[in-house]
Formats: sequence, structure tokens, C-alpha cells
Amino acid sequence: MIASMTGFSRHAVTLDAGVFDWELKSVNHRYLELRVHLPDHLRSLEAAVRNRLKARLARGKVDVVLRDRGQAEESPAAFDHDRVRVLADACAEIAGMLPQPAPVSPLDVLRWPGVLQGREDAGEALAAPLLAGFDTALEALVEMRAAEGAALADGMRARLDALLEHRRAIQARRQPMLEEQRSRILARIHELDLNLDPRRLEQEVALLAQRMDIAEELDRIEGHVAAVRETLDGNGPGGRRLDFLMQEFNREANTISSKSHDLEMTRATVEMKVLIEQLREQVQNLE
Repeated sequence: MIASMTGFSRHAVTLDAGVFDWELKSVNHRYLELRVHLPDHLRSLEAAVRNRLKARLARGKVDVVLRDRGQAEESPAAFDHDRVRVLADACAEIAGMLPQPAPVSPLDVLRWPGVLQGREDAGEALAAPLLAGFDTALEALVEMRAAEGAALADGMRARLDALLEHRRAIQARRQPMLEEQRSRILARIHELDLNLDPRRLEQEVALLAQRMDIAEELDRIEGHVAAVRETLDGNGPGGRRLDFLMQEFNREANTISSKSHDLEMTRATVEMKVLIEQLREQVQNLE
């Protein structure tokens, strides 16, 4: 079934190393744009996260955030004492070489690579459980997008039914409008008292009526409706195809409007354009 491009999901992963929160959010976009925000010590997971997203999603701007809430009972002394002493000696030596050295904060020392023990290989150690948690969050996002897509598709089907109703109203007025236009043309020629060859006159009137006929446009609208229904009932993304069909709907409606010389037909065409615009807005949300 077709899916929406908007959705949100969140999933928490509780491990011995702490609590990690996955948060996924997607909105409309012409293509698939991924923005992945991971803690520095878990940056090695980014490639796997991107591959999983590309395998499940086709379009949309997707933001992925992994928050490390840390471990409440983590010992503050879990750092490499020898490395800290080396850093402290180096800082003291450098401070003696500068006229006005800025003080070094203990937090600056803790941020130095290798000071906190086990941070470098945290991504490898936590990869499997964290990616399993990401898969859960991604599945929830996909399900939400599918549910919203199904609701949008139902709304579009209702508008397609209304569109066909207006098409039938226009179809009912098509032949009477052509006959009325033919009568007006002939009456105008008689008023001008033109001496024209009857056969040539009939040919010209027939050609004019052919240019004013909207049978092809009505047939194409019916075909476009069938194509939209087929896309909505199909599997996989169909937003791009639907966007193209909305352009075709507009083209046919505009042509009918330009050929229309009947008030009732003009009103029905206006209602068709309103429905087409509503359909177009819904299509913008579909994958």
C-alpha cells in the first residue's frame, strides 16, 4: 500500500552501558534526504543506520537522533590515570612557555581522546543491541507512514468519486452544447445574409464543432482516475506518478474550461478544478 512521507517514532534501549534513545522523524521531500545525528563515540553506526533507512524508505526528509543518557551509577574515576598525568605534565610545560596561559579545565582533559576508558570501542561493543533498537524504531516509523498513507488514499478515493460525478454532468451537457453552438453559428450566418455554399457551410460548422468538442478530454480524465486508483492500490511508492497524473488532470480541466460555452458545464469544471487541487495537496504527502 502507498505510504505517507510524514511520521515519527521513538524507542529506548536500556543496556549495562546506559540508556539510549532513538528518535526518528520524517517530513515531505522530493527525494530521500537523511540526516543522522549520533554521539561521537557511536559515529561508527552511521553507515549501518543509513543503509537500513534506504532499504525501507524511498522519499522524505528523515532526521535520526540517538541520545546517550549515560549510566546513572557510572564511576567518575573511570579514566586512564597514566594518560591524565601525561596530559597534565604537558599542559604544565606548555603553560611555562606562554606569558598568560589559559587554565585547563578537568572537563577539557576528560574530552581528550583515550582519557575515558572504553569510549573508543563503545560503538563496536554496543552496535548489535543499538541497531536492533533502531530497527524497532524504524519499523514503528514505517507503520505510522503506512497508516497515514492509507488515510490519505481513502480521502483521495472519495474525491475521485466526486470528480467522476462532475465528469458525468459535463458529459451530459456535451452534445446539447454542441448542438446549441451549431444553431448559434447558423443563425449568425443567416443574420449576416451571407451567400455560402451549403455543403461548404456544413463542413466549416462541423470542423468548428470538432474543435469545440471535449470528448477526448473527458475520456482522458476517466483514464487518469483509473490510473490514480491503480497506483493507490498498488505496492510501493507512487507519489511521483500521482504528481504527474495531477498535472494531467489540470491540463484536461483547463482545456474543457477553455472550450466551454455553457454555464452549467463551466460550474462543473470549476468544481473539478477544486477537487483536483485538493487531490494535488494530498499527493504532496505521499511517498
